[in-house]
Amino acid sequence: MTHLNRPFTGVIAAPMLPMIEGGEIDWQTLERYIDWIAAQAPAGIVMNVDASEVIALDDDEQMQVIRTCTRVVDGRVPLLSGVVAGSTRAAAAKAVQLREAGAEGLTVFPPFPTFSGAPVPGEMIVRYHRAIAQAAELPIICFQFPKGWGPDYTPEILQAMAEIPQLVAIKEASFDVGQTLQTIEVARGLPRSIGVLTGSDTFIFEAMVMGCNGALIGFAGTATRELVAMHHAVHVGDLAAGRAIWDILGPIARYCWRLPIRDFRPRMKEVLRLQGLFPSAACREPQLGIDAAEQREIARLCRAQGLIAK
Repeated sequence: MTHLNRPFTGVIAAPMLPMIEGGEIDWQTLERYIDWIAAQAPAGIVMNVDASEVIALDDDEQMQVIRTCTRVVDGRVPLLSGVVAGSTRAAAAKAVQLREAGAEGLTVFPPFPTFSGAPVPGEMIVRYHRAIAQAAELPIICFQFPKGWGPDYTPEILQAMAEIPQLVAIKEASFDVGQTLQTIEVARGLPRSIGVLTGSDTFIFEAMVMGCNGALIGFAGTATRELVAMHHAVHVGDLAAGRAIWDILGPIARYCWRLPIRDFRPRMKEVLRLQGLFPSAACREPQLGIDAAEQREIARLCRAQGLIAK
């Protein structure tokens, strides 16, 4: 097993969750798909997050997803899980269950609606994450959402969060350049730095060039190897090589993550269907699918950018 060290560096793939029409999990496709991603050597794989429709899954399904993926990954890369709960007690208990199911690290979601509305007291944020980390005894990653969606990690809050020994990184998914730059600057200035992993799918390359240590990203659920190569290129200073990869992938990522952003799941599942990785682009309701016009545009983009054969 590769350890989730601090500061964490690399690309963590956040795969989609294959489903059959009607919204049941397609377990056979999940096994083949996770095997395909693990073979491309990302720095980690994370399930039970937005990309894999965690809010629509019950707790038993979340545990089975981790057990299934643990068996398929078989130690090739670290397997992480999102933690979604409404209270500190529930989150800590779920974190322990996820560890027992096979998770080697945790991405912690804010408890909504408690963490909605700014400002969220720093003590509330720190205590929530510390309780989860101490209960599970696993590395954790905190989560910066777009402004207005959840707590904003101000420099003061991020400095306090960094006192949690198990915190290895922050997922910086604000989709805001200024917020991203601030987070990078603060993280670098900490006595013991944490990784900054971009979660902004529309400017992954640019975020890495700005100084992000990697990505925790849904778009790595398709072009995993290419994004790993792009990160390496940026890391060694070969920006031309990194830009060449992003010139291919960026138009598809920007289309799939355009507003309304909630539809990135069916859009990405359509990409995976076109690649032959998913038999269906089905999601679980209330998430709806995409219309025929979007399907045609995704197919056009994937052909034009070489993601599928013309």
